[in-house]
Amino acid sequence: MARENKQERKLREAIVAACRAMNAKHFNQGAAGNISARLGDSMLITPSGVDYDDLAPDMIVAMALDADSPAIDEKTGLKASSEWRFHRDILRARADVGAVVHAHAPYATVLSMLRRPIPASHYMIAAFGGATVECTDYAPFGTEELSALAVAGLGPRNGVLLGSHGMIAVGPDLKRALWLAGELETLAQMHYLAGLAGAPVILPDREVLSLVEKFAAYGPGAKKR
Repeated sequence: MARENKQERKLREAIVAACRAMNAKHFNQGAAGNISARLGDSMLITPSGVDYDDLAPDMIVAMALDADSPAIDEKTGLKASSEWRFHRDILRARADVGAVVHAHAPYATVLSMLRRPIPASHYMIAAFGGATVECTDYAPFGTEELSALAVAGLGPRNGVLLGSHGMIAVGPDLKRALWLAGELETLAQMHYLAGLAGAPVILPDREVLSLVEKFAAYGPGAKKR
């Protein structure tokens, strides 16, 4: 039990650090966005409406993955993020996912407002497991409809844009998911700016798919080979 408690404490601290890093790297702001991480048959998730500057490890909410309503922490009275549903459903659907990062990153959100998926205009898209990062239709935050769109839009890949909302990045652990969230915002920025100058050249699917396995072993939290 002591080992489990230590593991949970470290994960809570890592989530707080990741939230602050998102804002410091300017791909999120204030209390927007949310982060979750798998812990056995539960998840730890950021609370609703708490500014990340004020966030502490004890404020992170624990929630069972088979729960049908948002958890409320007995000690703090804080409620799980309003987006708990798609965090839960992604972790249920993807056994390979250990952490989910959702952010209102500026360029990714602009593309989502335009309903533009990100094609293979840059080879780094291979880090997301395919030749496209999809963009879903819009659905109100916190709804079953949005969760279904997020899970379907993500598919087997590691990133998705949510229509008129923001983006999601996932990884086997929090370190990887946070890195991918930053890479997704960078891809969105480069693709958008290239589009202002002209029509970006799109790499062939075969070229991108040949890089997917290489990227699985590249970057923070990469698979050990």
